[in-house]
Amino acid sequence: MTEFELKYGCNPNQKPAKIYMENGSELPIEILNGRPGYINFLDAFNGWQLVNELKKATGEVAATSFKHVSPTSAALGRKLSDKLKRACFVDDIEGLDDSPLACAYARARGTDRMSSFGDFISLSDECDAVTASIIKREVSDGIIAPGYTPEALEILKSKRKGAYNIIKIDRDYVPEVQEKKQVFGITFEQGRNNFRIDDELLNNIVTKNKTLSEEARKDLIISLITLKYTQSNSVCFAADGQAIGVGAGQQSRIHCTRLAGSKADNWNMRQWDRILELPFLDTIGRPDRDNVIDQYITGEGEDVASDENWRKYFKEQPAPLTKEEKRAYLDTITGVSLGSDAFFPFSDNIERAKKSGVSFIAEPGGSVRDDLVIEKADEYNMVMAFTGMRLFHH
Repeated sequence: MTEFELKYGCNPNQKPAKIYMENGSELPIEILNGRPGYINFLDAFNGWQLVNELKKATGEVAATSFKHVSPTSAALGRKLSDKLKRACFVDDIEGLDDSPLACAYARARGTDRMSSFGDFISLSDECDAVTASIIKREVSDGIIAPGYTPEALEILKSKRKGAYNIIKIDRDYVPEVQEKKQVFGITFEQGRNNFRIDDELLNNIVTKNKTLSEEARKDLIISLITLKYTQSNSVCFAADGQAIGVGAGQQSRIHCTRLAGSKADNWNMRQWDRILELPFLDTIGRPDRDNVIDQYITGEGEDVASDENWRKYFKEQPAPLTKEEKRAYLDTITGVSLGSDAFFPFSDNIERAKKSGVSFIAEPGGSVRDDLVIEKADEYNMVMAFTGMRLFHH
């Protein structure tokens, strides 16, 4: 297959639309089911690059959940704690602990469930039946992977009344060195961003504290590889082998940090007994639970615990969640890693990072205020490495 005709482009009025190889060669994919769209393919190809690179950098299987050309999370195949299983709604998945790939996707999907609703999934390895069983019951647009077991393929084909988008990618495909795109009829050309992200990138530690554990190094690598495929400006918080908060596409660096930090906070609070024990009605499905939990934690939108509303969601009225209680819980969090795709221009980013338990930072450096940023990191005994490499992605 040298080209594939799409129903339309980004929007229904953008026709005709297709994907094809400019040099006339075969596309490096097989479409096993469904009819993926323009944005589906953008998510699929960006996501595949991310998990493929994570697998090569860490040696562990990886998964990511993409929405609108940015990852909601990315994760390695680590087993989940009992609390995290409950927070990710996978505590009833049989065989989860025996499938690293299923654990990776459970983490990636479960990190920011509000954003992952209707995601496009990328897996670093062959999709197995356990992973497919998680995907089957979530609202999702499609998946890309280098292969599928027969049982997994059968499970996935049953989604969306048989129309679920399933793409098989050639693991050995290597794109051309130069890449092109058009904007306003004008062609842009640049070399592909083949910059390798590995341990050596973290050797220039500029803070007084220079103790960077192996796990922190791996979390920083996860955050930086995630940023490499996230719409800029972007900041990524990571912990325990996964991205736990991605702030994408913000014009201001501090807004990236606030957005990513708030998502990391939500991820941590979802594992709090106070949230895990919310007495939901049995009739409330997962997407509605996600919405209610988000409103209960953030205080934004409907007051779901009020006298007027709680009966719609809960068996009994939960106590209101105060700012003081949330702050006290979040103050117990430490050891979080943070990556930034460009330098921090002000120390306010470090202040905000501290509120979400950040202990380790990787950023390019190069700001005229680097000394103030380093000073603030030293104040909190953080470890900060200057990578010297910007990771913008557009």
